[in-house]
Amino acid sequence: MMKISSLIACIVLFISSWRTVNGQLCPAFYEKTCPSALSTIKAAVKQAVAKEKRMGASLLRLHFHDCFVNGCDGSILLDDTPTFTGEKTAAPNNNSVRGFDVIDNIKSKLEAVCSGVVSCADILAVAARDSVVELGGPSWTVMLGRRDSTTASQGSANTSIPAPTLNLTALISSFRAQGLSTTDLVALSGSHTIGQARCTNFRARIYNETKINTLFASSLKANCPSASGSGDNNLAPLDRLTPTFFENNYYKNLKSQKGLLHSDQQLFMGGSTDSQVTKYSLDQNTFFKDFAAAMVKMGNIKPLTGTKGQIRKNCRKPN
Repeated sequence: MMKISSLIACIVLFISSWRTVNGQLCPAFYEKTCPSALSTIKAAVKQAVAKEKRMGASLLRLHFHDCFVNGCDGSILLDDTPTFTGEKTAAPNNNSVRGFDVIDNIKSKLEAVCSGVVSCADILAVAARDSVVELGGPSWTVMLGRRDSTTASQGSANTSIPAPTLNLTALISSFRAQGLSTTDLVALSGSHTIGQARCTNFRARIYNETKINTLFASSLKANCPSASGSGDNNLAPLDRLTPTFFENNYYKNLKSQKGLLHSDQQLFMGGSTDSQVTKYSLDQNTFFKDFAAAMVKMGNIKPLTGTKGQIRKNCRKPN
């Protein structure tokens, strides 16, 4: 239970956020306006992940891909309109990002108990945390009070979300552009201990790269033909051992040259991030601690607060 002093401080922030355009995020933002918000989201995520383990990784990825495009504002959830082309069909998202139906379900439940109060951007942030916990990973205190954007940008999604083809220097630059450090980069990349990737995103690695475990590469080729356009959407787990359990196997895989994506293996290629990968491969508790801290930091990328944006009643379209 939050201490009374902390709750009072949050209430002050809540009130002030409506008076200023730069309100701060606060963990108790819905304490008075929608007390059941967090429990409602948690129950829905628990149900979705129980139905399909992979959904945990998908919900985590939604939050990541949202925050990297003009901040954590729920823009990734918007369908196209006559005035803008949304982010769902951007190259990093098309035929890849999923879980929209789960977010719709959560939003519907929240609208039934406290209409127009909980933002879609906050739903994404809480669902990401709850998904990680459901799959055995760490928890963290989610800062709340984000508001939703009224527009989206396919162009920004194409340029801001780091591609699986990036080398280490480009990855560091991409994360730095969002205010995230190299430590954050390596810690957040650990999210690839769960989930799957499409053949089109790892084909070049398994057929053309030399810094890859030979048996690992061979085992992937049957489901990912060398010809472009053939089997592009066939899936492979990012961590073959435990793809639905959140732990530190991802880093152990990198040390064995079994990173599925080019961008994954770049973190352990004789460069500046090798030592951090080694540390996480040996110490899961440190990885969990750093991952949780990095998620809080990522969730604070340019949030809309105060009078900016809106609280969408339908996450797929502006009010």
